[in-house]
Amino acid sequence: MPEKYDDLIIGSGQAGPFLAARLAAAGRRVAIVERKWFGGTCVNNGCIPTKTMVASAYAARMAQRAAEYGVTIPGSITVDMQRVKARKDAIVLKDREGLESWLAGTPNITIYHGAARFVASHEVAVGDARLTADRIFINVGGRAAVPDLPDIRDVPFLTNSSMMDIDFVPRHLVVVGGSYIGLEFGQMFRRFGSEVTIVEMGPRLIGREDEDISAAILDIIQAEGIHVRLNAKCITLAPHTDGIGVGVDCQDGPPEIIGSHVLLAVGRRPNTSDLGLEAAGIHTDARGYIVANDRLETNVPGVWALGDCNGKAAFTHTSYNEFEIVAANLLDGESRSVNDRIMAYALYIDPPLGRAGSTEAEVSKSGRQALIATRPMTRVGRAIEKGETQGFMKILVDAETKLILGAAILGTAGDEVIHCILDTMYARAPYTTLRRAMHIHPTVSELIPTLLGDLKPLT
Repeated sequence: MPEKYDDLIIGSGQAGPFLAARLAAAGRRVAIVERKWFGGTCVNNGCIPTKTMVASAYAARMAQRAAEYGVTIPGSITVDMQRVKARKDAIVLKDREGLESWLAGTPNITIYHGAARFVASHEVAVGDARLTADRIFINVGGRAAVPDLPDIRDVPFLTNSSMMDIDFVPRHLVVVGGSYIGLEFGQMFRRFGSEVTIVEMGPRLIGREDEDISAAILDIIQAEGIHVRLNAKCITLAPHTDGIGVGVDCQDGPPEIIGSHVLLAVGRRPNTSDLGLEAAGIHTDARGYIVANDRLETNVPGVWALGDCNGKAAFTHTSYNEFEIVAANLLDGESRSVNDRIMAYALYIDPPLGRAGSTEAEVSKSGRQALIATRPMTRVGRAIEKGETQGFMKILVDAETKLILGAAILGTAGDEVIHCILDTMYARAPYTTLRRAMHIHPTVSELIPTLLGDLKPLT
């Protein structure tokens, strides 16, 4: 006979564990299933390990620039990748084990290790065990997509996950994909000492951003000696005596790049193909993402999809927000929806990009009357003092309502500063509230009110 639970959670990313704890605290009997490592992408091969390595790369860069600050470091600057990896591994292991230990010690929660597969709409197999529950929450995340490139199976390649196992500095890392993951790894390993080439099929980097953001980021990474090949319409991989030959059909530059290692950073795919969703009658879209409404409910009553697997967003913070939405609706008598949130995220190159709300292109396309202001980081005192003046700030405001529509801060502390704008947007306060605020000097944030004093019509 199947083991009966009140609630069953499949996957332990950023939504599942916290939802399990809330449900268990409410007196419900909860099972949580994890096939491999607790914590999902963020803890194991996403945010935490990559940003730990970004910190090591930043330290290397600052050591290389020490003379600019009047600091003399005797001898040459070298990077010990085994120690970089060991530091990263220790931080990941502490988080992973801490999460599993917390769940294991929480009353009303039972952990199952293994791959879950639906055998009916509310029954799941985990190895020899059979589990049923009135409510099931799917939080299985996603993984790197592997494109169907010519000869791709004939050469070794890396993904964001296997990059976590590297304890050496590649001689020449070729990154296929010029978006968020590719840019972070590209700059990181350039600072560790690799020659780096980024290959992008599109006409510019991170195509979802405004063109001025893309251009500024291109300048930033090229200034560090990273090669960029744009408009690579036909990419091929082939074995080469010196490593791997990456064929590129670009408008400029040689038709082949010879790298020692290749990183594929061309998108993500959901971990849904082996869940047996068809046995449960759960609908997916053409890409395999589970179809869910704005309350995260699937087409099967009593089944929800949270996090990367529903295709609504692919960030740790959006996954956690979806736990909050479901918990509020089920336990707190609220009526929350993903439509209530303002999209915000960061790109963790150095300097970072913080983004909130609409882009300039989206606002222009909407046809609404808007105001815009920009300010280069060369006119931000804190950036000058730190010797980190790359990038700029940009903000967009509705001319009629005076509400902030969106903002981008590409510059030192941009990933933190963006939150004072984001919070104002959530408060639905007019931009004048922030314009009149007194901020602390010297900070990057203090220039936000000044920026808002320079608003002009968006043309």
